Amino acid sequence: MSLESDIKLLGTVPMLSDFTEDKLRLLAFSAESRSFKDGQRLYSTGDRADGAYVVSSGEVALFPPGNDATPAEVAAPGALIDGLMLIVDGERTMTAVARGRVDTILIRRPLFRRMLDEFPDIAASLHRRLSANVRDTTSRLMAVRDRLDRLGH
Repeated sequence: MSLESDIKLLGTVPMLSDFTEDKLRLLAFSAESRSFKDGQRLYSTGDRADGAYVVSSGEVALFPPGNDATPAEVAAPGALIDGLMLIVDGERTMTAVARGRVDTILIRRPLFRRMLDEFPDIAASLHRRLSANVRDTTSRLMAVRDRLDRLGH
């Protein structure tokens, strides 16, 4: 893919939606393009995570630990895989496998953190977005808890 198409693709990723075109250009220029063949692993459960992948083309099947038969999710073009790993240090929680030929953009954590340091407006916006996601997830979990409590009584 060209730099311009990478910039356009990165601009569609919700976690990156507050980046200006110039900031997306810097991100795209500094990120790594990686290609995978059908069946090739991008990473395995337990691998050290040093960044996140944006799917440029093809599909990536994500398998939970101990289950390499049925994917928990299939990531299509424009999907950000393991986006939280741009911020926190950790291990991969799933195994990612290419379905057909897959092209990705790998954004490494040091690059992303450097951008957050250099552009505090992006960091503040990302903080608001992640906080809203945590509130939404908590609300959904509380609803599930309430349903389970009703079933138990």
